[in-house]
Amino acid sequence: MNRTSWTEFVFLGLLNHTAIHTMFFGALLVTFLLALFGNCLFLLLIQTGSDFQTPMYFFLSQLSFMDICQVFTIVPKMSVDYLNKKNVISLSGCGIQIFFTLTMGGGECLLLSVMSYDRYVAICKPLQYPVLMTRRTCLVLSAGVWIGASLHALIHTISVICLTFCKSNVINQFFCTVPSMLKLSCSEKSIYEKGLFFTGIVMLLGPISLILASYISILLTVLGMQSIEGRRKAFSTCISHLCVVGIFYGAASFKYMRPESYRTPQQDKVVSVFCDIVTPMLNPLIYSLRNRDVLAVLRKWVGKCTSLRSRVNL
Repeated sequence: MNRTSWTEFVFLGLLNHTAIHTMFFGALLVTFLLALFGNCLFLLLIQTGSDFQTPMYFFLSQLSFMDICQVFTIVPKMSVDYLNKKNVISLSGCGIQIFFTLTMGGGECLLLSVMSYDRYVAICKPLQYPVLMTRRTCLVLSAGVWIGASLHALIHTISVICLTFCKSNVINQFFCTVPSMLKLSCSEKSIYEKGLFFTGIVMLLGPISLILASYISILLTVLGMQSIEGRRKAFSTCISHLCVVGIFYGAASFKYMRPESYRTPQQDKVVSVFCDIVTPMLNPLIYSLRNRDVLAVLRKWVGKCTSLRSRVNL
């Protein structure tokens, strides 16, 4: 207990320097580039397309931005560490990673619930939609998401970096997480661990309760529709969001709600890869492939690029 607290840490990392792991590293880089390209393209479509100036696409642009920040927080550092074979990070660097990963993860939790409310108003109260979901309302909801997620992340980040780390400086992960840092601390942390569990429950169950309530109301409204075309259109506007919600909350629940006795470091690493790297790649694909307006604009862009290339060749 009299030892000086560690201020520099070493990651055990995700991969070894073997042929198979090198191939897996290449696959992770491709996933990172696809996530980056897909979300940037989706942002560009929304910002430049006149048909996408609606609350739904405004919130989708926020989701894409969060996904970009999430992969940028983790993958570049992990890639440099793997190539340089020097998996070292400072305590301040660890705090930065924890803050941004918690902000983006918490922000996505809150944003998905806001998006479910947007769908609820659009389907259950279509005549009041222009009044309830004004530009100002969207900005206030978005600001609430970012402020709430940032405050949640800031509290946990400050709490973690103020701990004393004298057990070891080896982190059995490929980026800094709160649970992996708590294992290295020799401070009294039982109260903080209970608080962490409580806030995790609130951040997961609070938004998911709002999402369930919204979609129960949507389901009842859709079942009461006489028009089959109206039912189909209502369901088509919700299916993409439901897919993203299912993937995100399924992975997050498995990541955070498992009992400690059933956890292994290797499982935590695999789940982190799926939650923090693969999911940001899937989100723009799900929304693009299920959205006719987005596909139509993409086809238009491809047609213009093909026409321009043919003119240049002539």
